[in-house]
Amino acid sequence: MSRIAISLVCMCAAGSLHAQQNVPEYTDPLEGIVIHEGKGYQFERSSLRALNVQDPIEGFNRRIYRFNARFDDLVYLPVVNTYEWATPSFVRTGVSNVFNNLGDVPNLGNSLLQGKVRKSMRTTARLLFNSTLGVLGLFDVAKKMGLPQQKEDFGQTLGYYKVPPGPYLVLPFLGPSSLRDATGQAVDWTFEDYVEFLNNREVKNNNPSLWALQAVDLRYQNEFRYGALDSPFEYDQVRYLYTKLRELQISQ
Repeated sequence: MSRIAISLVCMCAAGSLHAQQNVPEYTDPLEGIVIHEGKGYQFERSSLRALNVQDPIEGFNRRIYRFNARFDDLVYLPVVNTYEWATPSFVRTGVSNVFNNLGDVPNLGNSLLQGKVRKSMRTTARLLFNSTLGVLGLFDVAKKMGLPQQKEDFGQTLGYYKVPPGPYLVLPFLGPSSLRDATGQAVDWTFEDYVEFLNNREVKNNNPSLWALQAVDLRYQNEFRYGALDSPFEYDQVRYLYTKLRELQISQ
């Protein structure tokens, strides 16, 4: 399943590069607009800034966004709801803890690449405590010891070294991204394959149902719901919030 996701990311990234050859060069939508500096224009300024995102294949991205919303409504969320109904909360928490523990492997690698020594030490401690005292990550004992998970991905690493995000992308099933972040996600998955922490790839390849469980848990842990903003401009708002969130994550 991971390889399928990587293929989707690569195909989408390649498609975006091809599409860029057929669209005009990106221009700042705010260029030439004069905004008065009076007190009453804060909302107008923030609204206009929300448009200032490089999205040269917006039509294609919007179609993928609508597809993701329909898939979420008709398939993904019903499966997640059934999962919640069929399993006790402590089981769901244990499953999430195990997958989050495995996710600390790329977190550690990217913290090291960015030279974040203290964060690297905390993540190393999390891996050691949760993989031993926490029974292979089933219990998040590190969090109770004051060591919450601190996520770092290769997209953040690229941003840390001033690699621009490139065009905005909406990936099938995976949602908001950018050319830089989609590439980073593929690198993180490849890194997990290479490290093979706790033989997790071998175990999941021998038990394909675990890939499906991980996909369900991924959506279970994500609180975002399509339509929750109750706005006809949800696509624009999500695009803006995603880009600003990534800027914040990179700066920390």
